[in-house]
Amino acid sequence: MLLSRRRMLQLVLGTGVTAAALPLSAARGAVQRVGLISDLNSSYGSTRYIPAVDQGLDQLIGLQPDLVVCAGDMVAGQMRGLSGQQLDAMWRGFETSVLQRLQAAKIPLLPAIGNHDGSPGFPADRAAVGRFWTPIRSRMGLAFVDASQFPFSYSVLQDGIFWLVWDASSARVPEDQLIWAQQQLASIEAQKARARFVVGHLPLAGVGLGKDRPGEVLERGGALQALMDTAGVQAYISGHHHTWFSSRRGQLDLIQLGALGSGPRRLLRGEAPAQQSFTLLEIDGGKGTLRETTYAVSTGRPISWSTLPLRLNTRAGLLQRNASERLLRG
Repeated sequence: MLLSRRRMLQLVLGTGVTAAALPLSAARGAVQRVGLISDLNSSYGSTRYIPAVDQGLDQLIGLQPDLVVCAGDMVAGQMRGLSGQQLDAMWRGFETSVLQRLQAAKIPLLPAIGNHDGSPGFPADRAAVGRFWTPIRSRMGLAFVDASQFPFSYSVLQDGIFWLVWDASSARVPEDQLIWAQQQLASIEAQKARARFVVGHLPLAGVGLGKDRPGEVLERGGALQALMDTAGVQAYISGHHHTWFSSRRGQLDLIQLGALGSGPRRLLRGEAPAQQSFTLLEIDGGKGTLRETTYAVSTGRPISWSTLPLRLNTRAGLLQRNASERLLRG
């Protein structure tokens, strides 16, 4: 049974715990805010970020999310010849410019690995991913269910929401991870959760101009969608195409995020300009609804939902624009 905010505060005061010590979602009541970002990186090997990343983070932190999810490409690897020292320097730059700012605001970060972070064909990049993320895993503020393959694949039960991250840093999610994902999504933790989300870098369908081609979307998209649909997943959250489009296929929401960093793209069709953006999900457990709002970094204001075309014809089939507010699958 859900508690009212007043009753929650009464219980908090009665136990001597301050409201400030609780997750923001508990202080607000049933509504959780989740920030979504992706594709922060600049040019190959860069240890710094363009001003839009700082500006967008300021705007997102100001919205007081309970959690921030990053769908990959946090650094600018995937370039032959980068040394281990250069790769480590990029991750230190990410820590200073992004991670520490979220930690200072007491906002946990849930990351997925992108092709520029740790593509399977770049063993040095993947080794650097492990060197950076493994030592800080216990300090990330995430309630892990399975962290045995962190940060490439893992699951989290955060404030009643189940999150599964798989390694979509290339066009093929490894077979063993699909078996693992099926098991995780069938677990007691996942099935009792208020909602289930899957996060990976490459999308199921191509939406960015110049990106709707093999190698830029996940292979076996129909099978992946069926796996998530069967498990009652609310949404698959991805990046890589550097442009925002929200659609639904079957019972599954596809949330394809815009770039916060360099190289924003236009959609396959439509008049919306290429622009840096980030997205906020408001998950209302009491009403059983999800509201999705995407913000333009240049203005700090929501992008009108009507700027998205009603449909996109992609190589993977027709995508219908989703509604900005919809029901949770539960």
